[in-house]
Amino acid sequence: MTSFQSFNPVVTAIYFLFVTAIAMFSSNPIFVIISLIGAVIAYQLQVSEKKKRTQLYFWVLFIILSLINPLVSHNGITVLFVMNDNPVTLEALIYGISASAAIIAVLYWFGIFSEIMTSDRLLYVLGGLSPKLSLIISMALRYVPLFSKQAEKINHSQKALGLYKEDNIIDALKGKIRVFSVMVTWTLENGIITADSMSARGYGIGKRTCYSDYKFRKCDFILLIFCCLMFAVSLWTIISGDTEFVFYPYIKSQISIKACAGYISYAVLVMLPIIIEAEEKLKWKYLISKI
Repeated sequence: MTSFQSFNPVVTAIYFLFVTAIAMFSSNPIFVIISLIGAVIAYQLQVSEKKKRTQLYFWVLFIILSLINPLVSHNGITVLFVMNDNPVTLEALIYGISASAAIIAVLYWFGIFSEIMTSDRLLYVLGGLSPKLSLIISMALRYVPLFSKQAEKINHSQKALGLYKEDNIIDALKGKIRVFSVMVTWTLENGIITADSMSARGYGIGKRTCYSDYKFRKCDFILLIFCCLMFAVSLWTIISGDTEFVFYPYIKSQISIKACAGYISYAVLVMLPIIIEAEEKLKWKYLISKI
């Protein structure tokens, strides 16, 4: 378990809420770039080697989404070239890159969130508010890896039974449809069995306890206050309009001391897991050197 994962689940959940909220609802590309850089670095530190391979799909999606906007939207005054009598503008291209980067950054943060916030930690955070909602979310996160593993087993079983005799697209498509049909039935059946099992055990009746006892320590309180402070400064600069960024009809932004304070605050907030992890590794190396 890494050092950032050792913090109270409530604190880590609030942290991810703050980081993703600004990344999703701020159109300023500076905030987006900060969020994306921090997310990529934190993803390398927190996620397992097997899951890091999914990054390729993120960047393919980034390229596709970045190119779609300038081909669809023709707003802006700086024309780069004309395609089929439609101008492709610099402003539309930059807006497409910024919007795509925001989407990829959020995908990275949710990947880190799913790695850190296990089902037990989610139940701890949401169990007091809504036991049924926490059960649904934890089941959904649990069934995503189970779904892929079960689909792979069924696919291998069909190959062993000789159902992929013909090497063509139609036969492969029919096989995938059969696998999907079986998986839908399997998922519904397992969902009903799990729900009945939890109901029989009295889940949701009265006050519940958690498998893990997460105590709210002094370091959790300090981290929570610090996150709230950094988020408040960043949100204040966004609401006041100091970090406003205009794409159309031409790119326009303003730089001020207040705006720089917002960027720095958000950068510190984004880099918190990286800073905590680096500090823990340096401390560990120092202790090893003393042996």
